[in-house]
Amino acid sequence: MPPRETTLTEFIIGEQRKFPGATGGFTALVNDIRLACKRIAYLVGKGALAGMHGAAGSANVQGEAQQKLDVEANEVFLRTCEWGGTLAGMVSEELAQPYRIPGEFPKGRYLLAFDPLDGSSNIDVNLSVGSIFSVLRAPEGVAEPAERDFLQPGAQQVCAGYAIYGPTTMLVLTFGHGVHGFTLDREIGEFIYTHPDLRVAEETSEFAINTSNSRFWEPAVKRYVDECLAGKSGPRGKDFNMRWIASLVAEAHRILMRGGVFLYPRDEREKSRSGRLRLLYEANPIGMVIEQAGGRASTGYGPVLEVAPTSLHQRTGFVFGARREVERIETYHRDYNERPYDAPLFGTRGLFRAANGA
Repeated sequence: MPPRETTLTEFIIGEQRKFPGATGGFTALVNDIRLACKRIAYLVGKGALAGMHGAAGSANVQGEAQQKLDVEANEVFLRTCEWGGTLAGMVSEELAQPYRIPGEFPKGRYLLAFDPLDGSSNIDVNLSVGSIFSVLRAPEGVAEPAERDFLQPGAQQVCAGYAIYGPTTMLVLTFGHGVHGFTLDREIGEFIYTHPDLRVAEETSEFAINTSNSRFWEPAVKRYVDECLAGKSGPRGKDFNMRWIASLVAEAHRILMRGGVFLYPRDEREKSRSGRLRLLYEANPIGMVIEQAGGRASTGYGPVLEVAPTSLHQRTGFVFGARREVERIETYHRDYNERPYDAPLFGTRGLFRAANGA
């Protein structure tokens, strides 16, 4: 007889039983998040058949054009999670201000921050997208949380994770002691525990970065990428492959599954902005997952989970993956970022010098 499969619901109840004083509220919240992700997976899977392709004709608070599925996924999260009595409030990429729990529903102890559909530019071309979520404790005595109540460093998260909607749908999460992966069994409609104790590989020969932004990179990032591209004949002494999916969830999932390092560094396009990805509901939850899996998550300068947020939609540079690679990038920001860096790949004596030695 094959071993009995463990469902996500059974797993989180088992985790709850480790804490005799637990009330079950946190378990109920994770179950609501599970249901929201399952509903979004259904919409993503239907695609054009559900009328979910194309632009919504609106923009989010950051001024970015919304896809139809961005709007619908946001509604799914709000409606699925607002009624259960576990939340005091929510923050979403798609909303300018915190979402207040309607008065007819009881209030809870937790705050939920989420990106309902990460990588939505991939929707119409049928590539992987995902949802990202972060759970924080509401400050003591706060029943109607304001913006300031959500501005907690990522180190204070009590749960974080993501769902990836690809060839299979997976939910990956951490409660602060390891990372666990669950695969949606569409026949029974339940997430099954398939990937225990996920770990980021210590060694890697893959990195992910959008090279179209290279003209804006800081010297430290240019140095790191050039060394990787130099291959076996360069200072790293090995060949690297480059990947870019344009979906933070997909990049994080690949790194969890087979290793690597991801860079979306701050650059020189907007001096007042410290990066492009959102701290509260993108970098912090992914950062917690990566750190709990033995990797490192950084702004490029130091641990991202230690950053004290100052606004709901604050952006940050974000570098994560194999610990030693991320630490190398941090070292370069510390030691090689003050002066222009003469990239060895493109100098007159680089790899592309003329055959006559000029």
